[in-house]
Amino acid sequence: MFTILPTKGFIDQIDGFFCDGIHAGLKPNGKLDLGFIYSDTLCDVDAVFTLNKFQAAPVKHFQRYEKGFKTNFVLINSKNANALTGQSGIDNIDKVFSSLKFDLTNPIMSSTGVIGNPLPVEKIVSGANSFNLSSKNGDNLSKAIMTTDAYPKTSLYEVKLEDGSSFKIGSVAKGAGMINPNLATMLCFICTDAAIPQEDMKELLEANSHTTFNAISVDGDTSTNDTVLLLANKKSNTYNKEAFKEALRLVMHDMAMLMVADGEGAKKAVAFEVNGALNDQEAEIAAKALSNSLLVKTALFGEDPNFGRIASTIGASRVTCDENTLVISYNDVIVFNKGEICFDKAQEAKASQVLKNDKYKVICDLGIAEGKFTAYGCDLGYKYVEINADYRS
Repeated sequence: MFTILPTKGFIDQIDGFFCDGIHAGLKPNGKLDLGFIYSDTLCDVDAVFTLNKFQAAPVKHFQRYEKGFKTNFVLINSKNANALTGQSGIDNIDKVFSSLKFDLTNPIMSSTGVIGNPLPVEKIVSGANSFNLSSKNGDNLSKAIMTTDAYPKTSLYEVKLEDGSSFKIGSVAKGAGMINPNLATMLCFICTDAAIPQEDMKELLEANSHTTFNAISVDGDTSTNDTVLLLANKKSNTYNKEAFKEALRLVMHDMAMLMVADGEGAKKAVAFEVNGALNDQEAEIAAKALSNSLLVKTALFGEDPNFGRIASTIGASRVTCDENTLVISYNDVIVFNKGEICFDKAQEAKASQVLKNDKYKVICDLGIAEGKFTAYGCDLGYKYVEINADYRS
């Protein structure tokens, strides 16, 4: 038995972890743009990365380390992705770390921002050398890593085991655009003092990614820099695999839902719940087709319960389906029921009312078998175009 309790605060409340964010001159107007995570003891580390074929220099730099390496430092910059920068991008990371005054072991760098610009090494070195590694300012860190995010994204839990022992797990993340299944466009840093074995880290990261970060979509684009990093300093000397897996799922789900809700001008966060599919794989195909569909997204933006767009998207996904077994609902409002159109004025009004909410479900029961999957998406409106038309500025 175990208890998982949500806790107010940031990753700096976890024993042995320190963090902060500063302005190093990468963003205009004095905004925070460079942050760090530091552990006073070495951490086991594992990660999952973007499936984009053009992985950014920080991802490639991480992959040079030997399997099972330990680290005590993560440096994170915004405004510059250090992607499509070739070998010089990796070399610039080495230049940064060789110029820092701190005693670091296998330091990790993570970057987010505009693709195709050289890393501003001098600004980053100057800023990083001003860090106080004993700082505990998770609020600053959460703001420093933001790009088009409307708000910071953090999560923290305490896990209490039956014998009275406990551990903490928390995260800080960024992500609002270029969000698409296969990691979503994002950076997420998860810290824990749990004594998790190295071999469990990758297993549990990958298991939980499938239903969290790999189940969300804002705009159908996958970034070059997507990273989910798990750092464990083991200072609690406490671990339970079942409890850790669930706590990790909660942390990752929190971050994924905050990203969808923040989807660059988004006003609606929607769960696309597909049930009754031939198998789980076909349910996932249909659910992700719905979360990625531009026609569906614009209908959500217009608060238009157009079930035709839902049905058409499912059919276009080429999964096994039949209009005579299909049921479509907005929350508990059924609009199409096994070949019968239920979209009279009364039902349309009820469905329209559901779509005025900030959060709701689009439920599609294919009526074929037992397969199920839930994907998460958002609406797409004018603000998304405005942000991305002018992104480099």
